Amino acid sequence: RCTTYTTSPGGSVVVVVVVVATVVRIGGNRSCEAGSVVPHAAAPMASAPTSSGPLVRPIRLMALDATQAAMPAARGSRRTLGRVTTHAPSTEYPVPGAEHPARQYDLDADGLRIAVHEWGDEDAPPLIVVHGGFDFARTYDIFAPKLAAGGWRVVGWDQRGHGDSEHPELYSWDADMRDALTVFGHVSPGRPMPVVGHSKGGALMTQLADAQPFRFTHLVNMDGIPYNRRIPDVAEHERTKMVATEIAGWLDHRRSTATAQRKPGTIDELAARRGRMNPRLDLDWLRRLVTVGGFESADGWRWKIDPSMRFGGFGPWRPEWTLMRLPGLPMPFLGILGREMEEMGWGTPPEKVLPYLPLDGRCEILDVVGHFVHIDQPDLVSAMVLDFVGAQS
Repeated sequence: RCTTYTTSPGGSVVVVVVVVATVVRIGGNRSCEAGSVVPHAAAPMASAPTSSGPLVRPIRLMALDATQAAMPAARGSRRTLGRVTTHAPSTEYPVPGAEHPARQYDLDADGLRIAVHEWGDEDAPPLIVVHGGFDFARTYDIFAPKLAAGGWRVVGWDQRGHGDSEHPELYSWDADMRDALTVFGHVSPGRPMPVVGHSKGGALMTQLADAQPFRFTHLVNMDGIPYNRRIPDVAEHERTKMVATEIAGWLDHRRSTATAQRKPGTIDELAARRGRMNPRLDLDWLRRLVTVGGFESADGWRWKIDPSMRFGGFGPWRPEWTLMRLPGLPMPFLGILGREMEEMGWGTPPEKVLPYLPLDGRCEILDVVGHFVHIDQPDLVSAMVLDFVGAQS
């Protein structure tokens, strides 16, 4: 939208408004076969909790639907892990305290298959956990059982392009938000829940809590509060330019990685690569991450994450936008930050967050703890979360 103010010879003001609308469909989801919701990891459908559909479904333009109906044949098959065998619990690298999910199933998020993992009693009240970028829900294999022991049904999902979820044609921050709404609507339709998010997952949930606070009873953000630059007052026309640049960059990157594959290796080789980004994590835990977050092919192990994913590749988005949403959050808020900086973290100086805390919020800063606070100190952090949300047992 461009608004121009000009003055006529007679002294009156003439306002000219030009609106240019460009529709870009981010996500590129095409519908699965009718009624197809395939449990992943060979889990039987009977294990999937039954519930009604999502509380809120995305609004879609009819013109796009008509175009989309003619696209699948021309576009060909989606790059997906649907043909990759997910390994049974017996092949997962054992780590003390780590537990395979009690239930695993898939949800249809507007045509995209999203893998869901649950720990704890199926009849217990639900508590949502959201993983970070370049991660997957199974990074909660130690943390989630500790929350479940407090009487919660702990539910996490692999974000699009991560873990066992399907790989779409494009990614965006808003697409991740729509996927989250699908999970929320399935797990607890019409009822709020406590939510715990780590890193990108914490930033995502902060934005969702600001937009739809009625879905949250509590929000815990574990080292997912971005703060890495000045926060300018950006004019609307500059924001439009930023969005256009982001979209163009993503399209170019996606085109260049259309046939890419992640580099294969042994379990120890992949664990060592991950360890360079997470130097504080134990080697046995890193090995477990490979066996639950990777797959074995003829030439070695590869991470399941979409090869086109890259750091910061969340679509048109800026980290400051999450920080600025904090002060207005109406639900109880707990921030948990590690003081040790790591490559996969936001680089947030903990003290910089304090002025932005909401009225009903607090922030705990953990010394000698890195970005993965829930893996570095699972007993301490799970106890803090249970005390904050209220243990059910």
